[in-house]
Amino acid sequence: MKMKKTFLILSLAAFCFSCGGSKSEPSAATSSTPDNPEAEKGMTLVANSNCMGCHKINETSVGPAYNLVAAKYPNNEATVKLLAEKVQKGGSGNWGSVPMAAHPEISLEDAEIMVKYVLSLKDVK
Repeated sequence: MKMKKTFLILSLAAFCFSCGGSKSEPSAATSSTPDNPEAEKGMTLVANSNCMGCHKINETSVGPAYNLVAAKYPNNEATVKLLAEKVQKGGSGNWGSVPMAAHPEISLEDAEIMVKYVLSLKDVK
């Protein structure tokens, strides 16, 4: 039991540290640039946020890889709104035990644009 608590505390500490206030280099989010202006704006918003501290395009990190998110969810307005709210409010349980931190500083409009970018990565390998 004590080992589980220690592991949980270390995991949460790593999560908090990696999703802290640091900005990711824009190149980290640009492994595949979509060919539409809205997705490109979303890519820029993601690159200038702290999202890449927990997410990568093609590989699982603290959070799920963006291409896996895109593969799991349909690209429609209902999904965009659902996931944009998760960006703002945080969430847990959809991708394992590590919760996603809330990002209330991101406007709902920007969160929707960011989600549209992520969903545009459906075919990125």
